[in-house]
Amino acid sequence: MITKRIIPCLDVRNGRVVKGVNFEGLNDVSSPVELARFYSECGADELVFYDITASAEGRQLFTDILREVASQIFIPLTVGGGINTVDDFDRVLKCGADKVSVNSGAIRNPELIREASKRYGSQCVVLSADVKRVDGEFRVFAKGGREDTGMEAISWIRRGVELGAGEIVLNSIDTDGVKQGFDLEMLEAVCDAVSVPVIASGGAGCIDDFIRLFKALPKCDAGLAASIFHFGEVSIADLKEEMARNGIPARIV
Repeated sequence: MITKRIIPCLDVRNGRVVKGVNFEGLNDVSSPVELARFYSECGADELVFYDITASAEGRQLFTDILREVASQIFIPLTVGGGINTVDDFDRVLKCGADKVSVNSGAIRNPELIREASKRYGSQCVVLSADVKRVDGEFRVFAKGGREDTGMEAISWIRRGVELGAGEIVLNSIDTDGVKQGFDLEMLEAVCDAVSVPVIASGGAGCIDDFIRLFKALPKCDAGLAASIFHFGEVSIADLKEEMARNGIPARIV
């Protein structure tokens, strides 16, 4: 049985890890290099690095910090933020990323997914979708959750997979930072729509939230979280031990 992955997320702004609620009210947390090293050593399965203001500010991702983060860890690294061209993929991969996450850049140019998957393989292309309920519909947002695209989320995610995305990160804006549990309704709709791995993001507040996620949605491949790991509210080792006790396969180090 394939193990369920636990993935800490570093939301980076101006070279520092930050965290907010519902994508707003960002507060300084720590150095991305120090946190990355800590997570690599304490049993995280992968790490996600988002330069969260690159798209909104219309600039390229900070590569100097990314290189330093990549040099400190021994687990797969997914990187996103300001990825608009295949050249951006190339630059980030050369800095040490294993996978590249696209969001706003793919919304503007969906063919970016096809071009990147042809060049680097679908396993390298992660489609990250920031989704919020609007008038009873799952709606895709761009630019770090700031801009309503008007696109229905499930059809967009399905199209992304058809174009070559090998993995989906579903970020529920409704549950982000609220710590009341993952958005199971939204996640179920995505898991039912695609056959590639789906990573749940937004809402984790305690160990039980991960247990509920994997028991309710066996098709969900991974749980991603930020603040509960950053602030020591949940230990990855404790989480994985509880997963094992509940019959959920996990990589124990």
